[in-house]
Amino acid sequence: MTENGPPDSLEDLDERIREAEIRRNGKRGQDDALERGKGLTLALRIGTDLVAALIVGVAIGIGLDYWLGTKPWFLVAFFLLGAAAGMLNVFRTMSGFGYAAGYRKEGRKDARGTRGKRNG
Repeated sequence: MTENGPPDSLEDLDERIREAEIRRNGKRGQDDALERGKGLTLALRIGTDLVAALIVGVAIGIGLDYWLGTKPWFLVAFFLLGAAAGMLNVFRTMSGFGYAAGYRKEGRKDARGTRGKRNG
């Protein structure tokens, strides 16, 4: 035992506890952080898809109304189209279809009754 510090056995115990916590939390803590990051990324993407589609729709509507003097008809119409486009983007993101033309999930039949990854 040293006069200024804790006994050697306590220092050894403290070091072993620290090592055990690092082993226990090290990998799992990184995995949890990655999962939280993926969820946050998905949430931000969905929010951005909705807002961007609405902004584009409203901008087109306002531009057409100003140009053609038909206020507020094009604004209303393109707001609804922008909202629909945003919802479609969210649906594609959540269902995993993406933006590929003719894509369908494996194992599902298409209109021709065939199975596969892509319509041919």
